[in-house]
Amino acid sequence: MTTLLVELLTEELPPKALARLGEAFAQGIHGGLGKREMLAAGSAARAFATPRRLAVEVTGVKAASEPRAVEVKLVPANVGLDASGKPTPALSKKLEAAGLAGLDLAKLKKRVDGKSEMLFADSTTPATPLAAALQGALDEAIAGLPIPKVMSYQLADGVTTVQFVRPAHSLVALHGEAVVPVKALGLEAGRKTRGHRFQGAAHLDIANASEYEARLERDGGVMADYGKRRASILKQLESAAAASGASLGPADSYAALLDEVTALVEMPTVYVGAFEPEFLTVPAECLVLTMRQNQKYFPLFDSAGKLTSRFLLVSNMKLADPSNIVLGNERVVRPRLADARFFFETDRKVRLAERVPQLSSIVYHNKLGTQRERIDRLVKLAMHIQEGLPRGAQGVEWAVRAAYLAKADLVTLMVGEFPELQGVMGRYYAESDGEPPSVARAIEQHYWPRFAGDALPTGDASIAVALADRIDALVGMFSIGAIPTGDKDPFALRRAALGIIRILMESRPGLKMALRPLLRHAAQTLKVAPDKIDALLGDVEEFVRDRLANLMRERGYSAHEVAAVLEVKDAIDRLDLVPAKLEAVREFRKLPEAESLAAANKRIQNILRKSPLPAGAAYAVLALPEETKLQSSLVAVVAAVNERYNAGDFKGSLTAVARLRTDVDTFFDKVLVNAEDPAVRNSRLKLLADLLQPMNKVADISKLAAEL
Repeated sequence: MTTLLVELLTEELPPKALARLGEAFAQGIHGGLGKREMLAAGSAARAFATPRRLAVEVTGVKAASEPRAVEVKLVPANVGLDASGKPTPALSKKLEAAGLAGLDLAKLKKRVDGKSEMLFADSTTPATPLAAALQGALDEAIAGLPIPKVMSYQLADGVTTVQFVRPAHSLVALHGEAVVPVKALGLEAGRKTRGHRFQGAAHLDIANASEYEARLERDGGVMADYGKRRASILKQLESAAAASGASLGPADSYAALLDEVTALVEMPTVYVGAFEPEFLTVPAECLVLTMRQNQKYFPLFDSAGKLTSRFLLVSNMKLADPSNIVLGNERVVRPRLADARFFFETDRKVRLAERVPQLSSIVYHNKLGTQRERIDRLVKLAMHIQEGLPRGAQGVEWAVRAAYLAKADLVTLMVGEFPELQGVMGRYYAESDGEPPSVARAIEQHYWPRFAGDALPTGDASIAVALADRIDALVGMFSIGAIPTGDKDPFALRRAALGIIRILMESRPGLKMALRPLLRHAAQTLKVAPDKIDALLGDVEEFVRDRLANLMRERGYSAHEVAAVLEVKDAIDRLDLVPAKLEAVREFRKLPEAESLAAANKRIQNILRKSPLPAGAAYAVLALPEETKLQSSLVAVVAAVNERYNAGDFKGSLTAVARLRTDVDTFFDKVLVNAEDPAVRNSRLKLLADLLQPMNKVADISKLAAEL
């Protein structure tokens, strides 16, 4: 078997999409050849992606597919053969279409297929040459690329227009040493490619598919493998940082930048640059952001994590004397840093409190008013939340002040240039204004958590404003019908809901705050009509419940365990109790009584669904020993369940329920619930309804029945 190479040479590809495009192109070619039976066992594909090319090397590719015996399904026997057993026109037409015209009828096979007796014939698929198979695979691979934005461009003939991510200049398709005659994007395949724009051969003839990577790197000055190029850049960055006695900072802080610069260069070389230390008077976040985002530089930090005046740049040129490159980049970054310093110094001339009126010019939503109007709501909601936090009324002044100033940095020059610094700059400006530390901290932390796994706000004021911000957004957007659908979530409400969940569930052991009163207060602050509040809150709570269910499943709980806890009435009102309840359910499942009780619980719910308990039903008649025994046991268990539940011992509460197993099993073995006498029937239905209350106090254990 022989190696196949396919390469598309293009104009510069979008860097943030390059890795995905490279993998998709390789998988598309390999998968397309596989389904056409062109690959030997153990065949593998290797993707190559540089700023100007997408390529794949596939091992174990056949020159042609092998003929294969197949069974062709024809027509029903009663349609294909007449009464005398001769072929009908319908059968003859089908045989001709299948390439089996003139087939000896004795070779036809009859077999029942579904409800009819069908005719079948043995046949052999013809061999498919590689050129035909690759053409189909190439067309499918190109059509299936995850292109962020398609370009239309005209070919050299001045007439034909094609669409692709960027204009394509050449196509290489080699099977070993032989060119495979395929076409794509108006190009005919050959063996010519190009090297580095400035430091490699302008044109390269690839003699054999297996020499592609080595030849391109040796003579073309191009490191074609995206992963190898990224690893090379990282190694050079770490070496240069260590030589400077510095570090690159936390790996996750520059991972995206590393991916991006890998997609911008073909032969990476790292150089060290520097800027004037006087710029370090500007908040480090501003300098780091402008270097990483605008210049694609890697800032360097000292051993204490403090920003230094040096940075690393990844060049596409490998020079013996890189001084011109370094000086040029230093000249370019200097105005950017000067702008950041100007923004910072200018912004500090106006106090945050004086900027709040300017928020009237920023529309939050045309149905929910301006950011200034929203501030008034946040102040009221933060005050209400603070009253329920550990510091209570003592912390109201700070929570109110933080809520009032929370969005003021939106009208600063720095945030206007770098929206990512919302909150961060607010903290710096608040500190400069002499605001209390709790207020300054809350201005920044009310945006926390910003993403999955991010830190949570600390301190009462921070928690109060963070919750107020998200709850107002969630209830406000739901009140005007701006609800996420499918993948669309323009107002980041899913993230807001997850933020609420994590703050209420994880912030601190002493944060015992119910969600529903906060949602109701937000709805009232938004002046939602009283008769619409309950329906609105129901929709919001269901949305939060869905986010919580997803989060808990991601943390390893089964779908049945999550459903058991979250489908109990008011389960999400106290989010801080959910993890402990889930753990209790997980432990309950290990008990020998669990399976029987879960099945009984489900049976009870089905009975009550079909035979609802009449209003005012009472224990008028309970005479059989099995039902009186169950009633007596129930009284004792209810007391134990409530005592342990109120103490937060959810495992103990469920363990107490397990004591009912024997009496419940005996009841269902000996007692007919739907008795003919209405008084007897209602008494037994009442007993079952009362039984559900302790059984489902922690979780609806009927949800476990399908899993146990």
